Formats: sequence, structure tokens, C-alpha cells
Amino acid sequence: MLAVALLMTAVSAPLTAQGRANDTPPAATTYRSPGGTTLRLFLDSANVGPDVSLGEMTFPPNSDSGDHKHGAIEMFYVISGDLEHVVNGKSQHLTAGMVGYVKPPDTIRHKTGPAGAKVVVVWVPGVEAQKIAVRWTREP
Repeated sequence: MLAVALLMTAVSAPLTAQGRANDTPPAATTYRSPGGTTLRLFLDSANVGPDVSLGEMTFPPNSDSGDHKHGAIEMFYVISGDLEHVVNGKSQHLTAGMVGYVKPPDTIRHKTGPAGAKVVVVWVPGVEAQKIAVRWTREP
């Protein structure tokens, strides 16, 4: 939980510095991948600018993202479930309370078992979230 607190502090600091701390929190926008993974974006270029994005991803049971790359640093904090985080072919088994990250030009793959996984995700720079969202379906 300390890692989530640190992530939230780091992300919210610019908001406080700009005097937006008392504004109404932004509503999350939810996107769904063809494989069923959901992304709820809380902070992105629409409300904090292009520097950072923060969301919650829910990976369905027995899912496999396939190998892919990001043009940004991607950090995960696992809230629940089990996530096999494969970076450049090296597997890391992440469970609740654990953190994983990748940076360009790493090749990444996310796999789950029967429990699926829920994670907090941060991208720096944040425009990476929009690159992902445009390929997924926006949920009502």
C-alpha cells in the first residue's frame, strides 16, 4: 500500500501546485481491449496534461497480452490477483502489493492465471495512455 501512496503523491503533486486540489475529481473513462482487459483512466492528458497518466487495469482470468512495446515508462502496482510480468523474456510473478515496470525499448508481456489481476498503472510520459485507448473500445 505504501507504493500506491507514493505513486498517488507523486501524481497529485502537480495538481496541488497548480491550485486544483479542491476541484471536483475527474471522472474515470473506461476502455476495453479486444481480449477483455479494461482500463479506467483517472488522470491523463485531458486533465493533467501530457506528462503522466494514471489508471486501473483489470486483466481477465487466463489472459495473455502477447509481446508488445511502449513508448513510455510503464509502472504497475498489483492490487489483487496474480500477474506474470515478462520483460525482455524474463518472467516476474507479481502478486498483491508488488510493483513491476518497463521502459523503452523493453518488450513486455502480461499473463494472468485463473484469478486474473487488477493493477494501478502509471505511464510517463502520459500520452502513452491515449495511444492504448484509441485501439480499445470506450465503455459507456
